[in-house]
Amino acid sequence: MILHDLVRDVTPAVDGSEKKTVAAIRVPAANEVADLAADIRQNLLQAPYSLPPKYFYDHRGSVLFDQICDTPEYYPTRTESKLLSRYCQHIIDRLSVHHIIELGSGSSRKTRHLFDACQMLNQYPQYWPFDVCEPMLIQTAEELMLQYDWLTVQPLEGDYSAGLSHLPKPHGHSLYVFLGSSIGNFTEQQAVSFLKEVSQHMISGDSLLLGIDRVKDKAVLESAYNDRQGVTAEFNLNVLSVLNNEAGANFKLHQFNHQAVYNETESQIEMYLQSLADQKISFPAINEALYLQNGEKILTEISRKYSLEGIESLLAQAELEITDHFEPANEYFSLILAKCSK
Repeated sequence: MILHDLVRDVTPAVDGSEKKTVAAIRVPAANEVADLAADIRQNLLQAPYSLPPKYFYDHRGSVLFDQICDTPEYYPTRTESKLLSRYCQHIIDRLSVHHIIELGSGSSRKTRHLFDACQMLNQYPQYWPFDVCEPMLIQTAEELMLQYDWLTVQPLEGDYSAGLSHLPKPHGHSLYVFLGSSIGNFTEQQAVSFLKEVSQHMISGDSLLLGIDRVKDKAVLESAYNDRQGVTAEFNLNVLSVLNNEAGANFKLHQFNHQAVYNETESQIEMYLQSLADQKISFPAINEALYLQNGEKILTEISRKYSLEGIESLLAQAELEITDHFEPANEYFSLILAKCSK
């Protein structure tokens, strides 16, 4: 599928400016992926209990994650944003891209640094945000096109972890963007496979902009995922609401406690929901039930942290060559620009 210039409806906004509206294009899964019923059966009915993190991101979950990024403890967003602000003109100037394609775009809050740089350098690429939450995609696209009157946005709705071979084919050179250290939510092998698929989707002249969180003091890491305001806890618990809404489950949120701990052996934050009572959770749609004892946990997310050597190994295995590496003085975070090495 090749997308050409898009025709957008234009209606007056409340402030009198022109509000441009878009529709998301559904990107089908390229690989067979488990649906919610299958994930419940495979991961949630026998110990060790777990859930794929993709179920965090209904509309409320997406909004809550955006709020997490503003908490004082959550350094990754601030650090990555500062790196983008400082180096975005350098990145855009050296690439001259026609498309910016963002995997897991969310509200595109940090990507705006790239649009600011494009505007200053008189480069006007199209933007294709790819994410699972259609309402967030549409809302963000309309906001962006009001903020940047030159910007064409085509939202792509789908699950990037389900494969990229059905992504539309852009004209010209593209900058693929994968920010927020989302690569840390994959296991080592999953991360290599995913980045290798990205590299295989790229053509000569394309680049990948990748944000990666670094190994650091345990207290700093655990504080980032246990903010005092409790936003991360609310975000974690919201996945139970998703199961209630979409699978007809009967989770009682007040009977669970959020936990986030750093596993130093695996260099990863592990986020759990801990049962506060002996309880039975029913899934009537699939005629199954989960029996939890007081203290038992459900793993809802991992967030792997990388050393510099680990980053270099990861990209080499994915057939990507690092062309630029940006980091702050405290080495808390890495912003990597890479191209295909094959």
